[in-house]
Formats: sequence, structure tokens, C-alpha cells
Amino acid sequence: MQQSKTSNYPSNAFGRFWMKVPLVVRSILIGFGVSTIGVSTWVVIANFIPGPWSVLLLATFLIFYLMYFSGKWKPSSTQAIRRFCIRQTKLKRPVWIWGLISAFLIFIIVNASFMLTFRFVEFQPEIFKNLSFLNNLPGMQAWSIIIGISVTAGICEEIGYRGYLQKPLEHKYGAIVAVSISSIIFIVIHLHQEWLASIIVPVIPISFMIGYLAYATNSLIPGIIAHVSFDIILSSYWWSDVIGTFERKPISMTGVDNHFIVTTLVVLLSTVLFIVAIRKLLKLKNVSHQQTMV
Repeated sequence: MQQSKTSNYPSNAFGRFWMKVPLVVRSILIGFGVSTIGVSTWVVIANFIPGPWSVLLLATFLIFYLMYFSGKWKPSSTQAIRRFCIRQTKLKRPVWIWGLISAFLIFIIVNASFMLTFRFVEFQPEIFKNLSFLNNLPGMQAWSIIIGISVTAGICEEIGYRGYLQKPLEHKYGAIVAVSISSIIFIVIHLHQEWLASIIVPVIPISFMIGYLAYATNSLIPGIIAHVSFDIILSSYWWSDVIGTFERKPISMTGVDNHFIVTTLVVLLSTVLFIVAIRKLLKLKNVSHQQTMV
């Protein structure tokens, strides 16, 4: 984003040096940092605070996290850019409706596309079940960790990558470039996860969908709702066995069956409906922009 748009040009040496760093590099570093602060804090809390108490402490932390990165408190020199990157938090009713529809469709696409992927390649629990320790915990303790993981990732990763990383790039380079860069970085920071290789095909468009939802609504809220929702299922079903596990075999072994046909139709229909919803959101955004210009 152009510095003149948000605050005065920095007077200190580090600030002047920082502004000479290319915007793409600055946005990636800041987005990664903002996300990592939140995720790392949850890891520390989960390791040292037992059971439901960790969720209470996490909730307190996230309140302060949201307030600061929404533009509250000092330094005043960064308040404008923090408000800019957090996007809108007050949405009009039509944007809410279509944004929530889009979030629900992303939730469906994530889980259906994973199921479809593992009808082509065999599901390998030994690779995917990286939270299998949850299976042996009492229900309340397991779910406190699942909720903590999901809420932290949903809030902090969306603020970091679709807010602080993507929003400034949208302002300078446009939506397609900004969403593409944020999606690539989002995938890259998950490459250390062994399971990513098996689902990389659906993850790429899903990441792009979440980024474009942030652009179309100019809000992080629908994306956060989608992210938290599908992470709850990922943590309790795909990464552990808390609510069950996937047991279908690839169609190379079973042949094309009803499950495969229905899952394919769900993915295709949900994707089409998501495109319809995004087009509606873009129209609403254009109308709002035109009204602002009048």
C-alpha cells in the first residue's frame, strides 16, 4: 500500500529502510509474523495450561490480539495501517448473507474434496492422523484442544495472510495478484506438514477461494468463520478419530460407486454455487463503491 495513504513517511532510519523494502516482501513478512504470534501463543498455552483452562486463557489472549491488530492502542503511527489491514468489521445485511453462504460452501468443498481425493489415492492414517493423541484424552479435554486449534488458526491465519499480507497487495496490484500471492504463501507455510502432499490439489483452489472471499466482502469475518468450521472437522475427523475416520477405498479398488458419484456432484455443485455467491458479492461491492463515489 502507498505509505502516503495511511500515515506520514517514517522519520527514523529503520522506518526509511523498511519502506525501501519491496511491498511484496514487507507484506509477506508482516503477514507471517502476525499469524505466527497468535499460533505460537496457543502452542505455548496448550503445552503449559491443562484442559479447558487453556481455552479460557486463549480467549483472553485473542481478545487483546484482535483489539491490537484492529488498530487499538499505541503506537499511533501504525494505527491507520492496522485498521486498513483488518478490513471491515461491520457488514451490510446482503454482504452478511452471501458471505455466510460462501463460507458454508467452502466448508462443504473442503471436506467433500478431501473425500474425493481419497477415492483416487488411498487414505493413509499414519501420515494424516497427526493429532491421534486426542483419541486417548477425555472428551472435554480433547474438544478444548480441537476448539483451541481451530479458533486460533481461523482467526490468526486469516488476519495474517488475508489481512496483513493480502490487503496491501490488493491496493497496489489488484485482487488476482494479491490473492494468488497470499494463497501461495499460505500453502508454503504448511509444507512442513507431511499430509499436505496428498491433498495439495484441492488445497490450492480452496486457499484461493478463501482469499477471494476476503476481497469480495472486504472483510475477514466470513473467511474466519469458514476456516474455524472446517478446521474443527479437520482436527476431529481427518487429523484424529474423535468423531470417526475415513474408511473408503480408492475407486481403482472398488470401482465407481454411489459414494464417489455423490461426492463428485457435491464438489462440482458447491463450486458453482460459490462462484455465483462471489459474483453477487462483487456486484454488491461495486454498488457500494459507486454510492461512496457519488
